[in-house]
Amino acid sequence: MARPPTSTPPIPAWLLPAAALLAFLAQWPLVANPGYFSHDELQWAARAWSADGGPLPWMAWTDPGVFQYRPLTFNLWLWLSRHLFDTPMAFHAVLVAMGALNTALLAGLLRRLGAAPAMALIGALGFALGPYATYVHGWVGTIGDLLWVAMALACGWVCSTSSSTRRPRQAAVAIGCALLTAIGLLAKEAALSIPALLAVAALLDRERPGWRWGLLGSALPAAAYLALRIGVLGAAGEGSGAYAWSIERIPVRALEYFVFLPQFGAFETLSALVRGFAAPSVWVAIALWLVVLAALARTGWRAPAALVGGGLAALGPVLVLPTAYNQYGYGFAAVVAGVFALAWPRLPHWGRAATGLLAVLVLWHGIHVMRWMHRVGEVQAVFTPALVEAVRDRDPARPLRLRVAADAKAWMFMRLTHEIPHVRGEPIGGRVVLVDGDVDGDVDGDVEGDAAADAVVRADGRIEPLPAPDR
Repeated sequence: MARPPTSTPPIPAWLLPAAALLAFLAQWPLVANPGYFSHDELQWAARAWSADGGPLPWMAWTDPGVFQYRPLTFNLWLWLSRHLFDTPMAFHAVLVAMGALNTALLAGLLRRLGAAPAMALIGALGFALGPYATYVHGWVGTIGDLLWVAMALACGWVCSTSSSTRRPRQAAVAIGCALLTAIGLLAKEAALSIPALLAVAALLDRERPGWRWGLLGSALPAAAYLALRIGVLGAAGEGSGAYAWSIERIPVRALEYFVFLPQFGAFETLSALVRGFAAPSVWVAIALWLVVLAALARTGWRAPAALVGGGLAALGPVLVLPTAYNQYGYGFAAVVAGVFALAWPRLPHWGRAATGLLAVLVLWHGIHVMRWMHRVGEVQAVFTPALVEAVRDRDPARPLRLRVAADAKAWMFMRLTHEIPHVRGEPIGGRVVLVDGDVDGDVDGDVEGDAAADAVVRADGRIEPLPAPDR
């Protein structure tokens, strides 16, 4: 007897372990990273450090009035920084393992939604090895993104049950999604996307009542969260900082997140449209997406609706922000990979060719991002200890003036010197400034102009003093 279309296919015993293990091994360059990516890791390590092993400065769980109310993320970050900062590879292994678990969750969810086991595995690995996931799995500063997307995937598991109408089952789905959404919101405000994602699923898959009950449960903590924090979040839109929001930005932000995926030469999403529409790669990406959307439309209206609607729902709150960042596209990447994995058997041959080309570009892009994450870590592992040595005996009133060599990447050192209070008790703070000289172009006001340098920082992170006559 044929299985009803809304029944839940069995998950092979090998699928989840294979997805997690393959994702972890494929991202080994991220695990083997000897250093860190940005100032965030150094700042949190400074906050977590204590010479005598004193108590950690935990973030309060009962203070939703702070702007970034992420107690689960920040407290976990503090604890991990206290115990793992001195062993970067162990720290990265934890992040990559969390990403591998999300990969397994996605593979299992795709199987539950009807994908063949092999296609569920391929789709999940496509997610894990794309530019958004490799960035998130390789940067310690993205713990919140790993957590909220894990909760969203878990909600998908809870909701994608058979078409049971038994009230105990429905109530369990609602309660489960309420708890998972609440956990996600304690990790990051981006978890407000969870009820939006469930709403899209409920509209597109009406034969599974689990989506509707999950939406009901998820909406309750989301509404409570907004009621508690709407004043704080709304006030951010009145300024001009990184979190100032405007609904007018939604079309451009959405286009950036789509276009960035196959733009394999770009490292961060904010550069996807840096040249507007003058870059040929932008038009190539747009054309490829239009072909792929046309192919999805040949399978019916649900697949393109899931791609666009689900993608926008996963991005949710970040679409109104002034800048697009890779970590914001993590949930979006899971939706994109999932839609193609589910639609693949019904795609026309030309649609499979276009989708295959898109997948190759996305995977190559992920390799590019992974390579740069590792490279920045190599530079940081050399630069930060060298900086500590260079400023240790220096008069605090005379900061070290560093010039970035012409063949070095100025943006790396701008990040690695930004508001670092100390490194394991060795004060940094305002003891170092970057100055103009051979600094690469397209940098902003974090570099002082027209000043003699005391030393030059090389591309590999080494700091070399300049002879007195050249100063």
